[in-house]
Amino acid sequence: MMDYEKIKAGVQLMLEGIGEDVTREGLLETPDRIARMCAEIYGGLYEDASVHLKKQFTVERNDIVVEKDITFYSVCEHHLLPFYGKAHIGYIPNGKVVGLSKLARTVDVFARRPQIQEKLTSQIADALEESLNPQGVIVMRFKEEGDHVISMALTDREQDAEKEPSHE
Repeated sequence: MMDYEKIKAGVQLMLEGIGEDVTREGLLETPDRIARMCAEIYGGLYEDASVHLKKQFTVERNDIVVEKDITFYSVCEHHLLPFYGKAHIGYIPNGKVVGLSKLARTVDVFARRPQIQEKLTSQIADALEESLNPQGVIVMRFKEEGDHVISMALTDREQDAEKEPSHE
């Protein structure tokens, strides 16, 4: 599990390292706030996504299942800054389906980890493959539906480039 004391000490060191006065009123509780925040935004590290995919239902027809616009929030593992967007999942069942809410919970488990967009989509697809053994699966996330804060914060030259990570 998370080591809150290490997180608090690390935040204190970072603030000192950038030249902040850690005794300033606005920063006094910041290390503790950040430690508590980490439990929420990185909580997926301690969850098994397959738990959400265990309850399955038998279907007579294997019509495609699509769940669109699953909002997610994640943190870039390279810069520890947020990225967010909407995921779209589609799969062709192989006799079994899960409730649509379980797809959103699966996205959430993987999003709440230090992550990169490309890995996020492939991890979701892999979890569906392993749990459902579908005939096919696709997971997509589009730039138009979210942004990568590091690109905006650092005015990245590639900010306007079309980035559409997906896993088929």
